[in-house]
Amino acid sequence: MSAQPVQIRPLTRADWPRVAAIYAEGIATGDATFESHVPSWETWDADHAPGHRWVATDDSASVTGWAACSPVSGRCVYAGVVEVSVYVAEAARGRGVGSALLAAVVASTEVDGVWTLQAGVFAENTGSLALHARHGFRTVGVRERLGQRDGRWRDVVLLERRSTTV
Repeated sequence: MSAQPVQIRPLTRADWPRVAAIYAEGIATGDATFESHVPSWETWDADHAPGHRWVATDDSASVTGWAACSPVSGRCVYAGVVEVSVYVAEAARGRGVGSALLAAVVASTEVDGVWTLQAGVFAENTGSLALHARHGFRTVGVRERLGQRDGRWRDVVLLERRSTTV
């Protein structure tokens, strides 16, 4: 079976049901986030930068993944630093969806003057670590026993990508 081409477009409110379902799949893995439930659209919308929200679709226009950025701080000195999240539907993994989404985030943030993208990835999430490395992220360090998920302490690898144009 040949891979279907991946299209990237801005994430809209209408995408929320599918975006939330993909987020729920990530939560269920236990290796994607400390979150235990999907927030409401209103909460998610308030926490993510409007200009840096993307969905991936396949030929049927079905949403297969999403990426978004959150400010790391409200202080003006950190205006060019955002945290990126990338989630891919289980059925679409290994088809370039995450790579296309992360490329869209890199492009949109550089146009917007963002100089640092950061990500926190569970140490066991080797697929996400490899994806970020392919897009120029480097490991800054490991935040040992940063928090608990399902009663288990988790290490989080702190990654960053510095813009080459900003």
